[in-house]
Amino acid sequence: MRILAFTFVILALFRVVSPASALETPLAMDQAFKATVERGNDGRAIIRWAINDGYYLYRDYLSAEGEDGRKLEIQSLPGEMKEDPSFGFTEIYYKTAMASIAEAPAKFRLTYQGCQDKGLCYPPTTKTVDMANLTVGAEGVFSQNSFAKAAQASAGISMDATQEGFSLAEDSAQTAVDLLLADGGLILLLAGFLGFGLLLAFTPCVFPMYPIVAAMLAREGEKLTARRGFLLSLSYALALASAFGLMGMAAAWSGQNLQVALQSTYAVAAISILFAVLALANFGLFHIQLPTAISARFAKSPQGASTIPGAMLLGFSSALLIGPCVTAPLAGALLYIARTGDVVIGAAALFALGLGKGIPLVIMATASGKALPKAGLWMEKVRQIFGFMFLATALWLATLLMPERLTLLGWAILALSFGIFAFGAGTGDQKSGVSVLSRTTGLASIIWAILIFVGLGIGATDPLSPLKPLSSASGSGSLASIKKSDFQKVSSIASLGSRLDSSPPQEPTLLYVTADWCVTCRTIERSLLTAPDVVEALKGVNLISLDLTKLDANKQALLSRLKVVGPPTMVFLDGNRREPEATRLIGEFSAADLAASARRAQGSPP
Repeated sequence: MRILAFTFVILALFRVVSPASALETPLAMDQAFKATVERGNDGRAIIRWAINDGYYLYRDYLSAEGEDGRKLEIQSLPGEMKEDPSFGFTEIYYKTAMASIAEAPAKFRLTYQGCQDKGLCYPPTTKTVDMANLTVGAEGVFSQNSFAKAAQASAGISMDATQEGFSLAEDSAQTAVDLLLADGGLILLLAGFLGFGLLLAFTPCVFPMYPIVAAMLAREGEKLTARRGFLLSLSYALALASAFGLMGMAAAWSGQNLQVALQSTYAVAAISILFAVLALANFGLFHIQLPTAISARFAKSPQGASTIPGAMLLGFSSALLIGPCVTAPLAGALLYIARTGDVVIGAAALFALGLGKGIPLVIMATASGKALPKAGLWMEKVRQIFGFMFLATALWLATLLMPERLTLLGWAILALSFGIFAFGAGTGDQKSGVSVLSRTTGLASIIWAILIFVGLGIGATDPLSPLKPLSSASGSGSLASIKKSDFQKVSSIASLGSRLDSSPPQEPTLLYVTADWCVTCRTIERSLLTAPDVVEALKGVNLISLDLTKLDANKQALLSRLKVVGPPTMVFLDGNRREPEATRLIGEFSAADLAASARRAQGSPP
């Protein structure tokens, strides 16, 4: 009953906000802010904006420039002070706004930016003002470097993709949302994202959830049954899915990039420390207990301390800790929310995505009701195995914060420790199948540890390929790997425009969105960019990177322009600076995927 009540509350919450979100679907930029121009008696240009109800315009983001790129002095009336979630205290205009430019040239570019109250913020837009015809039209192209100049003048972006020096393809994940809605409505959309979540459940980003659920079940001891495991894991999965849905709502309403916030250096460090603490607790060094008042209340329940509310709390927390890995479906749902303002549809899709991730956990927990040992020495061994899994998760996250060689040393010590533990655990009943498996696993782990120690001495950086430097040295004709330093860094629309303008004509471009705290990015740089097929495919490609380790307003504007949610994302542009269809890579992908996208960008068969 508690699970049904929880589900009803979440669905009711989605339903309650549905009418409001439907009424607040954002207008197009030109409808929300209608700009007109007239000539004053002294010859100055006077620009007026008619601002729709529920929208406001920023005073600080009004700018203008001439055809030669010279900045024009723009004068405007004082606005109303507002504490904006994106820019802090700033002046804004409601209803109407007016600005003037003395000695305005015959043609100039006007840049402005606005937001919807309690909704999305539009990227800065640039319009061409024609004083001869007194029109405010689409952005024009003044010179080869107009893209960079416009970006420098406005510190922002234009809504017209084709006039900015490059154009983007339809985002595949976002299109999937639209197609699923068009073909089968909400039911097909939810079923599709449920399937996406099920597929993502077997990726490294979701891996830490398995030891969490397993440890929760192990604490049940003799009370664990198939029914009990099903109820606890279902509670966990529903709370996990609800957290995803609520994060989608929060992202839409706050306008903040929650994926970047939840994957910051401080967040990753905190999560890594938390998993290390959980590991030490599983090794029996100390016990983690709830406050006395809460424990006493749970103790009154015939089900003991691992109650359904406790499982729900654990599931909700798990989503906040390890759920924000950027994937194509997640990015598509968030971009759909940003583009349409339909919070409910986007949140429902994310709820289904989270629920799909929880399905294998429910199956595992239900089966474990009979499979897991109930008591005795083996129960203690199982808890210690979970401890090693937590340590591996902590080290996996900590790789972002430590030097590569120190990380490699950590994997070697962890593999050696687990090998000794597993081999020792299997020395009891020599003929038992479990004992044989334990000794074999322990021996394999010890051999792996030895190989990593050897790799440390020859300059290896990848614990999964510790002897790779030997094979690289022996291959006389092998291609050099692509390093992170080979990418030219950009940090704003202006710098991206400059890089594109300075690149050779007809040269394709790869824009790699990364960050020091991005776990998957490390794998890409260590394994994919060193693959021979990838190195060969990226020959002659202009390599550019956007580092989000420290996110600022300029980088956020560039993310919005590129329709990118977070790292890792790779955007390819062909020789005409157009993004070819089906080339964008988001989240986890293979070397074959990367090589195929690079070939498409160069006009070759994948």
